[in-house]
Amino acid sequence: MQRTLVNIRFDEIVEGLNNRPVPRVNKTRTAAAFAIALCAGAAVVVTAQRIITNPQPEAHLKRLFPAAAAFSPLGGTPLHFKVYGADPKANAAAPVVGLAFWTTDLVPREQGYHGPIHVLVGMDMTGVLTGVVVDYDSEPYGYFSVQPPAFAAQFKGKSIRDPFRVGGDIDAVSRASLTIGSATRAIRDSSRAMAKAFLNPDAVKK
Repeated sequence: MQRTLVNIRFDEIVEGLNNRPVPRVNKTRTAAAFAIALCAGAAVVVTAQRIITNPQPEAHLKRLFPAAAAFSPLGGTPLHFKVYGADPKANAAAPVVGLAFWTTDLVPREQGYHGPIHVLVGMDMTGVLTGVVVDYDSEPYGYFSVQPPAFAAQFKGKSIRDPFRVGGDIDAVSRASLTIGSATRAIRDSSRAMAKAFLNPDAVKK
């Protein structure tokens, strides 16, 4: 069959493409790009895994440490706020007088009836709690279990060495035992984990 001019031209284009040299790949640049993408992906995963808490807890921090001069940003491992007795901007040797932390950062797997209970805990450098603030919960009975001020008030002045036992040194609440138990364990376990990471065992109050 006679080839038309269009067919001939198309064949020439295809042949030219097939004979075109393959561009060389810069393996170093490709590997670097892959590494950057991998790190970025890991950062996204870490961010996504963290239970997001109140981004502006300043009022809570002042409530837990009314005499504090300043607070550090949330950071470190485990995540926490440092509490200063003097302004570290004016005095580089300003003492750290306490620590504040979210239970959800220390024990993220601790769940109530309907999900994690967001509690901000304050602790001095002897392992004594300065207080707790229940910032958020989605518990069906939260309004008469962890939300009343009486629940949080029980923890102020407790040492990490105390038992934190519901029905013992922590009041039980009928119909909300799962919620009370979860919040209490979260406060106890996160406080002890922070003490283990940052406190001098000899300074912890017995």
